[in-house]
Amino acid sequence: MAAAIEVRQAYKRYGDVQALDGVDLEVRPGEFFALLGPNGAGKTTLISVLAGLARADRGDVRVMGFDVRENYREARRALGVVPQELVFDPFFTVRETLRIQSGYFGLRSNDAWIDEVIERLDLTAKANANMRALSGGMKRRVLVAQALVHKPPVIILDEPTAGVDVELRQGLWEFVRQLNAAGHTIVLTTHYLEEAETLCSRVAMLKNGRVVALDTTRNLLAGVSGIHLKLKLDPDRLPPALAQHSVPGPDGYRVLAIQRHADIPDLMIALREEGVTVQELELVQPDLEEAFVQIMGRR
Repeated sequence: MAAAIEVRQAYKRYGDVQALDGVDLEVRPGEFFALLGPNGAGKTTLISVLAGLARADRGDVRVMGFDVRENYREARRALGVVPQELVFDPFFTVRETLRIQSGYFGLRSNDAWIDEVIERLDLTAKANANMRALSGGMKRRVLVAQALVHKPPVIILDEPTAGVDVELRQGLWEFVRQLNAAGHTIVLTTHYLEEAETLCSRVAMLKNGRVVALDTTRNLLAGVSGIHLKLKLDPDRLPPALAQHSVPGPDGYRVLAIQRHADIPDLMIALREEGVTVQELELVQPDLEEAFVQIMGRR
C-alpha cells in the first residue's frame, strides 16, 4: 500500500530563506502523526507543497501515491487541509459554504454527508447563519467541515485549536479520533504539545527546514535525559547547591532537576540537614515538551 504522505529530499527557497532543506518524511495510512517545530521551521511551507499551494524547487512529494505535480488532481482530492488562518467568505451561510466547497471537487448531491458533518461538528444550529455572524470558534469548525466535504483519506490539521475554548477543543478531538479510527490519516501541527503527546503515535520535529527527529512518541519520551521532582517544602528554601537546579512551580511547588533516581536519598539528607521538611514530593515524568526543548537545543 502506498504511503499516505511521502516526501523525499524536498527543497524550497524563498529569496534568502531556505524554507525546506532536504526534507525526508513518510506517513503511513491510518496514522495519527504530529509535525512539530518552532515558528519558521518549515511546517507551513511543507503543508503548502503537499496541498499544491507552493511547488518544491526539487524533490519528490506524493499524497496516497499521487505526485503533487504530475497527478495534482488526484493528490488534491486525497487531501483535506484545515488552515491555521480563519479564511472564509462573508457572503454565504455555513451550508452554502460547504456546498460550494463540494462543487470544487465536482461533487453533486452531497447534502447527506454535509448534514452529517454539520451535526458531528455541532454546527446544526448555525447551518443557515451567515459566516460573518459566527464566533471565531464556530468559524474554525466550518474550516474543519470544509476539509471533510470530499471525504479525503488524508487530513492535515494546522493549529486547529489555536484560540478556541476548551469545550470546542474536546469536541473536535473526539470527532478527529473517530475519523482516525475509521481509517483516515491525520497529520497534526500544534503548539499545544500535550495534544500531540496524547493523540499521536509518531512525531516528526522540524528545525530550519530539516527533520531533526522522527520517532514514536514513546521513544522520544524515553530519550529525555534527567528527572524532575515536584516538591513542597517548609520552609520554602533549598541549599545553594540545589537551588541552581530548580525553578518555581505552580501552587507554591518547586521543580528540581536531578540526573538519577539514586540521587533522591542524598537530596532528602541535604534538605534535612538544612532544616527543611518535605511536605509533598512527586516524581514528574518527562513529557513531549521537554523532549522538544532538548531536541531543538541541539546543534
